[in-house]
Amino acid sequence: MLNCGRTDLVKQAVSLLGPDGINTMSEQGMTPLMYACVRGDEAMVQMLLDAGADLNVEVVSTPHKYPSVHPETRHWTALTFAVLHGHIPVVQLLLDAGAKVEGSVEHGEENYSETPLQLAAAVGVPWTLHTWLESLRIAFQQHRRPLIQCLLKEFKTIQEEEYTEELITQGLPLMFEILKASKNEVISQQLCVIFTHCYGPYPIPKLTEIKRKQTSRLDPHFLNNKEMSDVTFLVEGRPFYAHKVLLFTASPRFKALLSSKPTNDSTCIEIGYVKYPIFQLVMQYLYCGGPESLLIKNNEIMELLSAAKFFQLEALQRHCEIICAKSINTDNCVDIYNHAKFLGVTELSAYCEGYFLKNMMVLIENEAFKQLLYDKNGEGTGQDVLQDLQRTLAIRIQSIHLSSSKGSVV
Repeated sequence: MLNCGRTDLVKQAVSLLGPDGINTMSEQGMTPLMYACVRGDEAMVQMLLDAGADLNVEVVSTPHKYPSVHPETRHWTALTFAVLHGHIPVVQLLLDAGAKVEGSVEHGEENYSETPLQLAAAVGVPWTLHTWLESLRIAFQQHRRPLIQCLLKEFKTIQEEEYTEELITQGLPLMFEILKASKNEVISQQLCVIFTHCYGPYPIPKLTEIKRKQTSRLDPHFLNNKEMSDVTFLVEGRPFYAHKVLLFTASPRFKALLSSKPTNDSTCIEIGYVKYPIFQLVMQYLYCGGPESLLIKNNEIMELLSAAKFFQLEALQRHCEIICAKSINTDNCVDIYNHAKFLGVTELSAYCEGYFLKNMMVLIENEAFKQLLYDKNGEGTGQDVLQDLQRTLAIRIQSIHLSSSKGSVV
């Protein structure tokens, strides 16, 4: 009665056979749901599912009880039949209902070499994000490495319209957890491809200069000029002459340094944590009213960034961050990122994370980057980096796909 294809008889059959009867097998070891999937009967499939049909029951492998079972169909599920007969709408129904895509775990017959997932991929079955994520979660929980690889390869078939909040709240944590746990290079590379794809083709958001409003200003002629100087800094044993009227309003740090010394005509402050050429650039920035006149060497930019951060000169700090961002490449990106994180320079750190995500397929072959991700030195930073990358990617997906003005980049 259930195998005849008449949807009007389903309720009557269930009432006669009981709830378990919906999964009754024929001599071929097939259930009514399997037969409906062979025919591509969407209405019958839906009714059987609504009536409680088991999605994942398999064709049996015991010929004495089911003598007409075809050897090649052993362990096939309803999903396998739907895929092999090319009934894509039925496949989608089964996937949305939670059909397993990984195949059996406990058996290993030679004639059963392809999972429903592999078959579905071969015929181009479209994935919904939810179904893909649930399949990936099960594969990860069961440590099914080949299945994980197959699923990750299928991510490209998910339409960008499917990039919903679920991708951010469920998908990214799962994929970054797999990356963290993975010892397999292929899986790591596949995840990097997905992250770069999700980050999108748009440029990394630029850092912008901070317009500094200088309350006091002196002619550059007075830079390191003993004339009328009322404060001397001792840097690497060398004097640097300056003027309190300029420095007192330059930043809270300079104000604190000057306030900590007694007021007299020969104030001397020792600076033991900045090199003389770097301190000279800091003072040149202050006396000239901006960074335009600075000639900063490549090997000085990191130290100048540190000095700007220490002296609380936000505009100079941002100028240094912009120089670092413009000069970033696959060779120096990890060093720049580590320095930015050490200083607590969040904007430059976020820029580096964007660079990582945009170039992850190349960087995953870089030893310094792999060490950063997987914390091979045991310093406990690897997990933080993965969390930061996950957060940055979530913000990016939100701004491109989920914001009120889609396509904008923040």
